[in-house]
Amino acid sequence: MNTSITKPKKKRFNVTGNCYPHLHYMMDISAKMKKVDELIDYGDYFTISRPRQYGKTTLLFAIEEKLKNSEEYFPIFLNFQGMEEITNLSDSSFAIKVKEDIQKAVRFTNPKLYEISKNEEVNTMGELSELITNLVANSDKKLVLLIDEVDASSNYKPFLTFLAVLRVKFLQRYARNNYTFHTVILAGVHDVKSLKYKIKDSESVQYNSPWNIAADFDVSMEFSPQEIIPMLSDYNEAEHVGMNDTEIKAIAEKLYYYTSGYPFLVSRMCQIMAEKILPTKEIANQKWTLEDIDKVFFLIQREVNTNFESLIKNLQNNQDLYDLVFDMLLNGKTISYSPYNAVIEKGTMYGVFKQNGKVRIHNRIYEQVIYDYLVSNVETQTMQPYLTEHQFILPNKELNFELILQRFQIYMQENDSKKEATFLENQWRLLFMAFLRPILNGNGFEFKEVQISDEKRIDVVVTYYQHKYIIELKIWRGESYHEQGVLQLYDYLERQNQNVGYLIIFDNRKENKNTLKSEWIEIEEKRIFMIFI
Repeated sequence: MNTSITKPKKKRFNVTGNCYPHLHYMMDISAKMKKVDELIDYGDYFTISRPRQYGKTTLLFAIEEKLKNSEEYFPIFLNFQGMEEITNLSDSSFAIKVKEDIQKAVRFTNPKLYEISKNEEVNTMGELSELITNLVANSDKKLVLLIDEVDASSNYKPFLTFLAVLRVKFLQRYARNNYTFHTVILAGVHDVKSLKYKIKDSESVQYNSPWNIAADFDVSMEFSPQEIIPMLSDYNEAEHVGMNDTEIKAIAEKLYYYTSGYPFLVSRMCQIMAEKILPTKEIANQKWTLEDIDKVFFLIQREVNTNFESLIKNLQNNQDLYDLVFDMLLNGKTISYSPYNAVIEKGTMYGVFKQNGKVRIHNRIYEQVIYDYLVSNVETQTMQPYLTEHQFILPNKELNFELILQRFQIYMQENDSKKEATFLENQWRLLFMAFLRPILNGNGFEFKEVQISDEKRIDVVVTYYQHKYIIELKIWRGESYHEQGVLQLYDYLERQNQNVGYLIIFDNRKENKNTLKSEWIEIEEKRIFMIFI
């Protein structure tokens, strides 16, 4: 049987399934592997618990490949994904399934262990425990068990019983009758250390964790700019793109800026760049630019993929998490990070939050995707169906943004009951962005708080075909504050090389309640259209 790997003519960026170095452009995992090596050498049991598409399986395969070439260790790789429900319903069926999977895992790699697993009968957890002891006792190398997708079984009692068996064997691992795996590595979204199991049947016995023997897996699975650079360099050399080291470093930092190093997002942005943006460029200029990465940022947040679907599904299925995210994005709520807060822990587990001193959305792409989702909810609940794109189109596919703002002004006056005595800028920005949706009609995009430079941000940027519109939203807090807002918008226009800007002022003064005030002002060569709501 030919088991050799044929190298493809060229590599690709990959976001589906496991990544292989001979097939795919990959980020540098050497620092992560070094920390994993330390855990294995010490004989630790640990769990790689990270969100979906976070590189868990790729890391497991890398560990397995390294152990295959080791003179000291031998890996046994299992995958619980797709395990039939009936397998999880009893200890017996689960034990039989694990035995069969171990047998398959060693069939072509270790004939000696294969014969033991093939000939030994297993119908109970106790017999499975005995099989493990015999495998370890007869192995020339230390056995390392790797199990991927443990979430498929984590809600079932037999899986917890299995963990309890491994726990007992670990605690007695130096006893001859309880030889066990040198290391066990579990991978999944949930950290099984938090799962509880009643070790005894007595109602008076408290629930305990069958996996409290596991060491902490303090390995950052995000990729830093320095870890992204080798992937870009590999691509640059293979595809003859012609970027120098300085340009590659800048691209890596820009990718990290948008993704915070989330593995799926980094690879997907590179994939879009290579497969969608690059083919539109001139053959003579195939270099990646920072402006190209900005374009990818605009594109990726509008696509439908399993990662974003999972992100939104987790918000839909967890009202407490939805409410917290809503408060953060729309009400400007700031929350200190605490791993003991159940909602924050849940958001971190699903990849919604990033761990740092303050709770924050994990990355800028997720922030925009979630914001778009919230905007869509408002749009379907409150927006008027008669708003259509053609009402606001000027020649050369420009938008009549002056008319758009005037119509928004009328809409807000007609729905004045929604305007509370005290309101936040974010809430009205949400309504404005929802108002824009049917007008843009898929031909344009709206983005919140776009950073331009020096950590300065624009409230909303709208792109429509090749045109760009910059809009600031301010709450009326007096003439001085208003003048500062105008100058701020002027500064943004300068930085963005735009001559026209738009300013929406939410004015809660009683004397202006029933008026529709708007005006154009000029500052040097810039024109700004303002409306008061």
